[in-house]
Amino acid sequence: MNLATLLNLPFRYKPWRPRHMRLILDDLTQAAAQEQRPHAAHLTGAIDWLCRAQDVREGQADAGGVAAGWSFEDGWLPSYPETTGYIIETFLAAAKILDRTELMPRAQRMIDWELSIQQADGAFPGHFGEPGSRPVIFNTGQIMHGMIAGYTQLNRAECLAAAVRAGHWLAAQQDADGCWRKFEHNDTPHVYNTRATWPLLATGLLAGEKALVESARRNLDWALTQQKESGWFATNAFVAGRAPFTHTIAYAIRGLFESGVLLQEERYLNAALKAARELAAVQRPDGWLAGAYGDGWIAAADYCCLTGVAQMSLNWTRLAQITGDDSLRTPARAALAYLKSTQRLDDADDAVRGGIAGSSPIWGAYSRFEYPNWAAKFFADALMMDMADIAIPPLPQVAAHG
Repeated sequence: MNLATLLNLPFRYKPWRPRHMRLILDDLTQAAAQEQRPHAAHLTGAIDWLCRAQDVREGQADAGGVAAGWSFEDGWLPSYPETTGYIIETFLAAAKILDRTELMPRAQRMIDWELSIQQADGAFPGHFGEPGSRPVIFNTGQIMHGMIAGYTQLNRAECLAAAVRAGHWLAAQQDADGCWRKFEHNDTPHVYNTRATWPLLATGLLAGEKALVESARRNLDWALTQQKESGWFATNAFVAGRAPFTHTIAYAIRGLFESGVLLQEERYLNAALKAARELAAVQRPDGWLAGAYGDGWIAAADYCCLTGVAQMSLNWTRLAQITGDDSLRTPARAALAYLKSTQRLDDADDAVRGGIAGSSPIWGAYSRFEYPNWAAKFFADALMMDMADIAIPPLPQVAAHG
């Protein structure tokens, strides 16, 4: 994107504010590149940022949740049910790796807030959870990740009960071919729902709920029908007909291979592995990935989706753990190096310090002019998985086929 395009962006982003202009100018002049430090320093920065994102909601109706992020347009945003759900597992892991026990009660408060907003039919509200917000298939699935963590890691039985109720809601919305077409973002189906299928499957296996396992299988099988010869997935963008963000590509990949591990089904793992290897082949040596890709892994953006880079880092590390192919750790670590170069560890601004922007440069089309909480979450997960060679979340102890 050139300067003329930047100047033509909507005024709602308020680029003239000194706080905003500083970040824009740093990216324009390439002054934003940061010195890389040991993983623990970058991890601490990301976790501290997430703690601040939780603290800014204290005293509000959504206290306990984690603010969706900080944006040029709106400042600190309300708590986001979807991503708070999977940040729970990040805090539980970081509490051990960083020896920060204060992160445990923070995770408990996230769980308490999520439980308080579950609907009577089992769904969780979409958007920011405000009254009347419509549930979304994907969002409910991500909150189920937090419920599984609450049950398996904190021994909270009510969390499994909540996940089961949510799982039955998901199964009830599913079409006969395994696809979800109702309660979908932008009213269009998405392959990246495999990342919601993963906790649906885990819940079914943990609770002995065969119907949930069968529902998960149906969606995974539908997702495989959308994979092209190149390994790329169609029907995987937020908006039909567009090239998907690296973010949603990474979601689809992880949902497939983690489900394949739980079911011991190589076809799901192999589909994910093909996509992951093809994406590694188009990664730049410095770790950069394009913000979106079309079929054949043709770059469809000139900016980087930092969230997607973080997700692919942890995907490659996790696939190395699963398959024993340590060559996948090379792109994973290159991605981490690139992300480190974008993270401001010494910035005086609390909204920026330790966070990860949506895009690099910051005006890229993914989460434009925003520091989303899920970018910091996935960066933290990727760092911890490389540091300790663990899976986040840990593999639940379930029967192989339910």
